[in-house]
Amino acid sequence: MKTTSRSLYDRLLPAPRAGGFRMEGYWVWCGSVVQGEDGRFHMFASRWPKHLPMHPGWLVHSEVVRAVSDTPEGPYAFQEVVLPARGAEYWDGRSTHNPHITKHGDTYVLYYMGSTHPLNDVTEGEELGLEDARTIVARANKRIGIAVSKSVFGPWVRKDAPIMPTRPGCFDSFLTSNPAPCLHRDGSVLLIYKARRYEGNKHGQMTFGAARADSFDSVYRVISEKPLFPPARFHLEDPFVWHSGDRYELIAKDMDGHICGERHAGIHAYSEDGLKWQMSDTPKAYSRTVAWDDGSVSTMGSFERPFILFQDGKPTHLFAATADGDGGFRRASHTWNMVIPIAPE
Repeated sequence: MKTTSRSLYDRLLPAPRAGGFRMEGYWVWCGSVVQGEDGRFHMFASRWPKHLPMHPGWLVHSEVVRAVSDTPEGPYAFQEVVLPARGAEYWDGRSTHNPHITKHGDTYVLYYMGSTHPLNDVTEGEELGLEDARTIVARANKRIGIAVSKSVFGPWVRKDAPIMPTRPGCFDSFLTSNPAPCLHRDGSVLLIYKARRYEGNKHGQMTFGAARADSFDSVYRVISEKPLFPPARFHLEDPFVWHSGDRYELIAKDMDGHICGERHAGIHAYSEDGLKWQMSDTPKAYSRTVAWDDGSVSTMGSFERPFILFQDGKPTHLFAATADGDGGFRRASHTWNMVIPIAPE
C-alpha cells in the first residue's frame, strides 16, 4: 500500500450490522482473517465459555477457533477448534489466544499467545478473579508461538517451545504476547510484540518490542534493546504492522488517549526500519464510535485487537474485537469480532 494523504480513519466505511463473528454462549475475541485455498474467507479467533468472566477468563480457558464466510464482511460461521487445550505440561497447554493468521508461499502460519498452569480448571459457578492463583500463574506464563499448516483446514503443527521466550533483566522479562508479524517476500519476518517486565513480584506497564527472523520457522532475534515506544510517554497495546512498499506502518490501541485524543481508540505510526517509529501527522487510526450500515452510530464498550485484511496488496477491511456496555471488560455482556470496510485510496 502506498502512502496516501487520506488517513485510515477517514477511509473507514459503515460497518455491516450483520457482519463479523459471534457465538452464543461464548466470549469471542481476536479476529484475524485469511483467504483460503477454497476462495472463502477464514477467521481465526479466540473464544472461551461464558460461565467464566470475560476478564480474566481468557487467561485460563481461551482456545483458537476457525470460522468461515463467503465474503470478508461475514457473517462468519463456526467450523472447528484449531488450537485446543493439550495439557499443563505444554507451554501453551491451558490457553491459546491472540491468533494472527498469515501465509507465506504454500504455508499458513498462525501466530498466537499460549499459556499454562498446573492447577485445576475453573468449574461452572466457581469465581475467578485477578488474584486467583490460576490467573497469576497463567499471566506470568504468556508466551508467543506459531502453528503451521499446508491447508487452512489443518492439520496444524505446533512447536513444543515458544518462539519468543522471556529474557531476564530486560523489558520482556515477565511475558511476551500480542504477536504482530510482517512477513516479507523473501520469507524474513519483522515481529512486533507486547512485553512486560518484572517489577518486584508483579509486572510493569505494557510495552512493544521488535524481533527479526530469517524465516517464520527460524530463530527470532530481539532487535530492540529498549521498548519501541518509551513507556514514560506512550501507553499502547494491540499492535498490527505491515509494510507499505517504502516503510513499515503500525496501528495500535491508545490506552489513555493522549496521542489520538480518544481513550482506547487507535494510533497510526510509521518507521523506515521497524525500530524507530514516528506518529503520523494524523495519528488517529480508528475510533470506538462506529457508524453502521443501517444509519445508526454506536460507541462500543471495547474496540481492540485491530487486524487489516489486504487483498491484492491493498487494505480492504479492518477487523476488531468489540464489546457492548459502557466500557471495560467487566461491563460487557456480549463480545464479538466486527468488521469495517476500508474505502480505496
